[in-house]
Amino acid sequence: MNLNDVMKMFGDPRRMEEMAREMRARMLELEVEGSAGGGMVKVVLDGDFGMKSVAISPEVVDPADVPMLNDLVRAAYNDAVGRLRERMQSEFGAGAQGLGLPGVGGLFGGGAG
Repeated sequence: MNLNDVMKMFGDPRRMEEMAREMRARMLELEVEGSAGGGMVKVVLDGDFGMKSVAISPEVVDPADVPMLNDLVRAAYNDAVGRLRERMQSEFGAGAQGLGLPGVGGLFGGGAG
């Protein structure tokens, strides 16, 4: 979507709604993986920033050092959030802003984690 397409949308509110729905559906189909600890902890997020899965290698699980595991899970999640934001920016760019999509206001720079 280029700037010309965005300008056309503002002239046709129904088209703008339709494009927002289409973009939202495409966003929801996205899936990214973040990791930490050299891939020992992996987190998969969907396009709505929902966590689909967490994978933890058995060798990183140390009952005597639970805080380290907590840090690895948090780092993997934050890595996945960053990757998802980058992917959305590259795939949807400026077209996502101004469409009234939930969470898009701070999507490409807001804080998570």
